[in-house]
Amino acid sequence: QVQLVESGGGSVQPGGSLRLSCAASGSIFSIYAMGWYRQAPGKQRELVAYMTSGGSTNYGDSVKGRFTVSRDNTKNTVYLQMNSLKPEDTAVYYCKADEVVAGPRGERSDYWGQGTQVTVSS
Repeated sequence: QVQLVESGGGSVQPGGSLRLSCAASGSIFSIYAMGWYRQAPGKQRELVAYMTSGGSTNYGDSVKGRFTVSRDNTKNTVYLQMNSLKPEDTAVYYCKADEVVAGPRGERSDYWGQGTQVTVSS
């Protein structure tokens, strides 16, 4: 069984910074992509950023230039450094791992974390 455990959420004033972490655990052989999505109240879940195992990245338009995704493949961990935070960044942030090969049969699946709240308010 693969689990994703997020940490680092919280409350911050506009212009502040936060760093999120997400560690995948289990009998994992490989993970193609790890990244972050977010969902604000009354809105659809949207891409924030992700990174592939080869180092390619993709960012949502609203966070480009402010957020940075990074990854430690040896620890199956992905990070999200969030700078210059705005009130509109307030949301539950979800970690996602794509094409995880795990278990005794090497099955391939996608996994989500439980989410961590980020609140940006003065």
